[in-house]
Amino acid sequence: MRQVDSPKTPSLLAPNMTARWEYRFSIALGLLTALTLNLVGSRACFAQADPASEPAVLAVAKVLPAVVNINTERVVRRTVRDPLEDLYAQFFGYNHVRPRQIRQTLQSLGSGFIIDPAGYIVTNQHVVERAADLKIHVTTNDGKTYNAHYIAGDDKTDLAFIKIDAQTDFPFINLDNISPNLLGETVIVVGNAVGYGSSISRGVLSAVKRNITVDDVEYKDLVQTDAAINPGNSGGPVIDLSGRLVGISSAKMAFTPQGVPTQGLGFAIPAEVVRDSVNRFKKIAQKRAGAKNEAGGAETSASNAERLFGMQLQNLSQELTDALGYARGRGVLITAVEPGSPADEAGIERGMAVYRVAKSDVTSVQKVEALLASVQSGSNVDFAVGVIRAGGENSKLAALSMKAR
Repeated sequence: MRQVDSPKTPSLLAPNMTARWEYRFSIALGLLTALTLNLVGSRACFAQADPASEPAVLAVAKVLPAVVNINTERVVRRTVRDPLEDLYAQFFGYNHVRPRQIRQTLQSLGSGFIIDPAGYIVTNQHVVERAADLKIHVTTNDGKTYNAHYIAGDDKTDLAFIKIDAQTDFPFINLDNISPNLLGETVIVVGNAVGYGSSISRGVLSAVKRNITVDDVEYKDLVQTDAAINPGNSGGPVIDLSGRLVGISSAKMAFTPQGVPTQGLGFAIPAEVVRDSVNRFKKIAQKRAGAKNEAGGAETSASNAERLFGMQLQNLSQELTDALGYARGRGVLITAVEPGSPADEAGIERGMAVYRVAKSDVTSVQKVEALLASVQSGSNVDFAVGVIRAGGENSKLAALSMKAR
């Protein structure tokens, strides 16, 4: 019987030399490929794990130099009465002692951010409310503190415009490229949370076009986020992971109108509203600068008002009058009062207006300067100073006499 041999196939037990080496080479090549892929994957994992390359870290580093802390200080006068004197008046029909006045300093904290290299800042109106009466101090991210002055504000949008009093270029957030504000996108709140500068919180954009009411004032078309917004964040920027502006922190809802506690409900003024308001505020700033130029030497440090009484004055343009809520066509704004001057001793404060000098009503710095041109040192001059608001509500006007120094 003839025996038929089966075909020879390479095997680990009885391979021929060529097949054995081909097999071993294929195994080695496979192991080398796998090792290479593992090394590439490991490097990718190491790169992704590097905190310095995280999008949130890069976004914060981009905008933080332009974020500022705002500290405002206002001196108010309060009338204080002794309760026993009220009882005395109740039984005897008159006051035995006149009420006395005390001066109290009120402070508030907030945030803002620079939108122009010249040092223009946008923040919330409620952060610098009645800022003409305030001293405004701005601290930049590098720890430097500057004085700032109020330019304009809008109660309806809760936005205000101030400027650092310094001749230098500042880092700023560009309003020409803002976030598209997409639901679910990651957002970062940057600001002066509870007095701690350079604080951030992170969340998502959870809703748009929200209408809320705070202190009987209605705010429309706000964006909603679950990122933590705390006292002091007001006026600071909310940004996306590209460092673009989403909005300005404005309010946190702790309770619903029915008194139910809430969590993760913060609201910001949309970037589009901020950009439109800033363009309007810049026009007011330009007109104010033009008014100063027209006044010429009347508003310089050599003015009669400052030399004799320690007051710096400025014309009340229509835009500035409307921004402050003052009555149109009346008075001259007091922009600064020298400490220890006759004006300071008389209780005059920045943000008040001069409405009458001697027996003449005034509506321009030039008119005030002309009336004071013949005043000699030691002479007494009568003034009407205060605030007359549009509509007459909460207006305060006082007649006082000051001795020229």
